[in-house]
Amino acid sequence: MRTDVKYVAAGGAGAGLLAALMTTTRLSTIHPERLDDAERAAGAAVVALWHGELLIPTWHYRRRRFATMASRSGDGEYITRMLHHWGYRVARGSSSRGGDTALRELARHIRQGHSVALTADGPRGPRRRLKHGVLRLAQLTGVPVVPVASAADRCWRLGSWDAFMVPEPFSRVVIAFGEAVPVARSSSAGDIAETAGHVESVMAELQQVAEEAVR
Repeated sequence: MRTDVKYVAAGGAGAGLLAALMTTTRLSTIHPERLDDAERAAGAAVVALWHGELLIPTWHYRRRRFATMASRSGDGEYITRMLHHWGYRVARGSSSRGGDTALRELARHIRQGHSVALTADGPRGPRRRLKHGVLRLAQLTGVPVVPVASAADRCWRLGSWDAFMVPEPFSRVVIAFGEAVPVARSSSAGDIAETAGHVESVMAELQQVAEEAVR
């Protein structure tokens, strides 16, 4: 991890500003027991999030023994600093650089009892199209995937590929949890593709549930 003062300062400032914003929101959850049950049964879980809607659940589950992944870029360094302020363990890597190493590190965190939150369509999209890294990690470790979606009744959308969502102050926000999806260690490439289609469909349904709940 880089030690440049600018990363330390910007990471701390960003974490503080987002925390100040998020503490004004009114959060409710739909079926949070699904994650709790999966963690009790398997010791941990892989939580699948859409990249554009990751802020709400990432804030909600700060300091709950979660690990995640951030790229090795400068932007990834800022994000890593912010996530450390929120209590996350961060493996550095992405689909383009260091991804396999980061997955192995996340697998170690899972074996130590830490659940992992990953963006199912990140870091470059296409938006809300599930990639297989989430399922590969679940297959490697034997823990299930728990699909998650979130929404806000009032928010800003950034002009990025993922239309990143930032809740407005004092908005109502919702996190919806899906049923745990097992991924067998013996899964073939065809099995993984079939499971990917299922998880993507569940996440699309959860997104609708979350958005309807805040209307």
